[in-house]
Amino acid sequence: MTTSTVLLVADLTGVAVFAASGASAAVAKRLDLFGVVFVGVVAALGGGIFRDLVIDEVPPLAFADWRYAVTAAATAAAVFWLHPQLARLRTTVLLLDAAGLGLFTVTGTLKALDAHVPAVGACMIGMLTAIGGGLGRDLLTGEIPVVLRREIYALAALAGSIMVALLSAYGQAHAAGLILAAAFVFVLRVISLRRRWSAPVATLRPPRTGARGPGG
Repeated sequence: MTTSTVLLVADLTGVAVFAASGASAAVAKRLDLFGVVFVGVVAALGGGIFRDLVIDEVPPLAFADWRYAVTAAATAAAVFWLHPQLARLRTTVLLLDAAGLGLFTVTGTLKALDAHVPAVGACMIGMLTAIGGGLGRDLLTGEIPVVLRREIYALAALAGSIMVALLSAYGQAHAAGLILAAAFVFVLRVISLRRRWSAPVATLRPPRTGARGPGG
């Protein structure tokens, strides 16, 4: 299997997974069929459109290749009709989101490297590609974007991007290595959720009471 085929399969799988994630979140918010499909498509294609525009691949694959839009819309519609069979939607959304995060991290980073973007820039593009879909989903469903919370989300994508860049640098960016990188992001994200890992936040000290003012 060639690298281009691996990228296409991973890309379309990521589209389907993020579409299901977005659609599940929209179903939980009781949106109608159009709203569910719209949120699913935005969640599925937003990160890839950003990636393609940044690496100057115009028009983006989401518009140039019908398989992307059809995969996203069909998956979202399927989730709408099958949601009674999807137990515990919140858990489903989180697991699908973690899987999409891993897949889009890999494809975003590798496509940037193939476009001759330096490794540091490619890692940033990979991370932003991975978090773009979830950001759009959360904004459309009225949630605080997960990337802005204390959870390990963007950091997991960045770690996966670095792993892909290292694999590419050492000539190991084959199918098995890329699957391993996607699995690493997925596992890191899921474990951080279960163990409630979070990034550090600034601690604001309350103002001192009884302090004298100037000349007091």
